[in-house]
Formats: sequence, C-alpha cells, structure tokens
Amino acid sequence: MKIVLAPDSYKNSLTAKQVAQAMENGLKKVLPEADYVQVPMADGGEGTVQSLVDAKHGQLLSEQVIDPLGKETTAHFGLIDNGQVAVIEMAEASGIQYVNDETKDPYVTTTYGTGQLIKAAIETGAKTIVIGIGGSATNDGGAGMAQALGAKLLDKNGQELAYGGKALVDLEKIDIGQMMPELSDVKVIIASDVTNPLTGEKGASNVFGPQKGATPEMISVLDKSLSHYADVIKRDLGKDLEHVEGAGAAGGLGTGLLAFTNSDMQPGVEIVVSYTGLKDFAKDADYVFTGEGQIDFQTKYGKTPMGVAQAAKKANPKVQVIAIAGSVGERTEELYPLGIDAIFSCVPGVEDLDKAIEDTDPNIQKVISNIGRLIKLNTIK
Repeated sequence: MKIVLAPDSYKNSLTAKQVAQAMENGLKKVLPEADYVQVPMADGGEGTVQSLVDAKHGQLLSEQVIDPLGKETTAHFGLIDNGQVAVIEMAEASGIQYVNDETKDPYVTTTYGTGQLIKAAIETGAKTIVIGIGGSATNDGGAGMAQALGAKLLDKNGQELAYGGKALVDLEKIDIGQMMPELSDVKVIIASDVTNPLTGEKGASNVFGPQKGATPEMISVLDKSLSHYADVIKRDLGKDLEHVEGAGAAGGLGTGLLAFTNSDMQPGVEIVVSYTGLKDFAKDADYVFTGEGQIDFQTKYGKTPMGVAQAAKKANPKVQVIAIAGSVGERTEELYPLGIDAIFSCVPGVEDLDKAIEDTDPNIQKVISNIGRLIKLNTIK
C-alpha cells in the first residue's frame, strides 16, 4: 500500500513538513508496512518557501533587506533544484506583519525589500524565481521592487521618486538602462490566485487598500497614482498592464513584476504541485492525505487541499483523497464532487484556540490513526 502525505502548513502551529511527519507517525501505528511518501505543500502564500525547500531538499538563505517602512530586517528565501530555482515570498520582506495600526501607511510602504531578495537570488546564480505575492503591506505597484533592481523612477526634475504609492503621481520617466543585466536571463514565475486589475473599483487600492491603512481619501489618491504609473509604463516600457487580471495583486506588485521582469502569473498551488512532482507520486498511490488549518467551501478556490486533490485525481482517478483540518467549516459538501473524498477535523472536542494549536501534532496523529484503522478494516478480506 502506498500513501502520499501532501498537507499544507497549519498556521501558527506546524510547517507542512511537520504536518506530514505527524500524519506518517499516526498511520504507522496501524499500517506499519505501508510505503509513505511525504510531499510538503503550499499554495503560493505563507509557507511556500519552507514547503518547497523541504520537499526538494533545498537550502534556506538569509538576506539583509529593508521592510515596508524602510527599516533593516532579515528575510529568507530558498534555493532548490541544485540552485537553479529560487523561491521567494514577498511577505518575508514587505509583508503586513511589519506594520501595525499605528504604522501602516500605504502612501509610503515599499516593496524595495522584495526587490533586494530577487537581486540576492539572482546573484546566487538562480535562473528561475518563483515568487509568492500574498500578504503585502504595500500599495506601490512594485515600484520599490523595481528600484532595488536598478530601475530609475524619475520625477520632472530628474530626481528619484520617494518610496510608496503616493509618490507615483509624480512619475515622469522610467529608465531601465541600469537594471541588473542578469535579470533578462531569469524567468520569474508569479504565484498568485488574485485576479484583480491594478486600478478601478476592483483594483489594488480599492479592494486591498483599507486593510493596509488606506482611508477613502487615500484610496482615491493611490488609485490615481497607480493609473498614472500604468500610463508611464505603457509609454516607456511598451506594456499595457493596467487592466490585466492579477496586476493588482500585492498592492500592484503583480504589475511591477510583469513590467520589469520576464515573468508570467500562475495559480500558486499549481506551481507547487509542479515543482514537488506530486502527480508522479500519486500515479501509483492508494491514498493521498492532505489538509490545512481550516477547510470550508472556500477551499475550492485555489487552496492547497483542493489543488492536491485535483492533481492527484488527474494522475490517478482511483486514488482516495482524505483531508484533515484543524477546523472544518461550512459547506464542505461542495468539495466532494471536486476531488476530496473525505474530510476530518483533528480537534477532539471543545477547547480554546491556544490549546488546540499546542496539541496539533498529537491530535493529527490520533485522528489519522483512527482513519488508518478504517483503511486496515477495508483491506481485510
């Protein structure tokens, strides 16, 4: 019997690798002879770097960068496939965790640190960069990222623009003549499920600005600034990006990456499925176990368990896909026709959140051991 263990991380509790190990430990108590394959997963958001590094036996590197407010911090990125592929989460350098209610300000927050991570990855010799762009604190259209890579964003006096989305209204000219030359030989794969355009009612400022501290007045200013930014990109770089699906992701970082790098955008979980080789592992598997902290009807919109289930079923229509979550929410019955065969919660009863998080590992082992007993009963003829 072959069992593939392909969970996402459980937020604030266990990494995807730790969840997979807990699953294996629990199943081995009742199915010790089974062949187990661990494939830590993610969907392009938090945990993607760690999952791919774990799944591909890569390495984690650190780099000194500036955070969204311009303060120095240490951020991490991964290298896999013998250093040919770098994996980056923009939130490592430019994420919402760096600001609070008093300091968040999309007028000034910058993606410069994300550009520093991209530069560092290129300097290691990576030829492909996978970058997850969720969880940003920024609304600068990726302008800071471009500046870190050598682009000059100039005002009417030929001076470099200040950081942040508000400054883009003063953009007069984009000069890419001093961007790092190696960039042209690097393929950038943007991991994002966001389909919002850069501007307008469904754009970056209107939809995501409020959670980053934008008032209605600020949203109007930022939206106009990004629209002007898009106009200058179109004129100076020949790329019409303002209304492209996904261009508004991460406060418009999607636009910046599409404008200044050789890039394309793909659903995050599909990228992770591809790089981990999940389909190959599932081809001859009897069971695939997946999961994450919360599963509900929204799981079908590009979340890890659904991506795992669909990839596994495509590779092997007969494989059984079982999901385990800390919390099982509403309308999970909508997931069954889409590839998930059964869903279980690992929480044994009523307890406070801190206790549930603390006990995630043993709770996963308990519930999956019971599932293993059912599997064992089913195999007895």
